Parts: sequence; structure tokens; C-alpha cells
Amino acid sequence: MSILRKPLVTEKVSALNESGKYGFIVDQDANKVEIKKAVEKTYGVTVEKVNTMVYQGNAKTKYTKSKVVSGRTASFKKAIVQVAEGDIIDFYGGV
Repeated sequence: MSILRKPLVTEKVSALNESGKYGFIVDQDANKVEIKKAVEKTYGVTVEKVNTMVYQGNAKTKYTKSKVVSGRTASFKKAIVQVAEGDIIDFYGGV
């Protein structure tokens, strides 16, 4: 099981990339030390700081012909990683 699930490529996180901050969806059980080691190993950069946020899934309701179906979307954990001055992570290198 991998700690880093996928990188965040949104407008808000892309604006943070210029200041050396990158976003990732990570495993819910991962702590900041594990996230730091995984980013350093995967991308070969020096990580200075890691901020994490846990997002609870949203409630969803679907009205069908026969019944009302209620449920939730999946919860996830997001990490914002600040790398050292001069280091960059290129998500689009292989495209």
C-alpha cells in the first residue's frame, strides 16, 4: 500500500507550486513523518514542512423510481508539502 495516492492538480494548488508547495492525496493512516519520507524518496527533493487535512465525505441523496438512496462520498486526507528553496517537483515530466 502506497502512502502517496495521487498528486493534486487544481488551480489553487497549482498557484501554490510557484512558492514551493505541492499537494497530494495521501493514505488516511499516514502521519507527517511518513509523508515526508515518501515524497523525498519518490521525487528526490528535500521536504521542509508538511501540513495535513482530513476531509469527511459529503452526504449524497439520489431519488429513483422505486426508492430514495442515501450515502456518502469517500473521505480522504490531503497533504500540502513545502520543499526546500530551489527544489521543484515536475508532475508533467513524462507527458
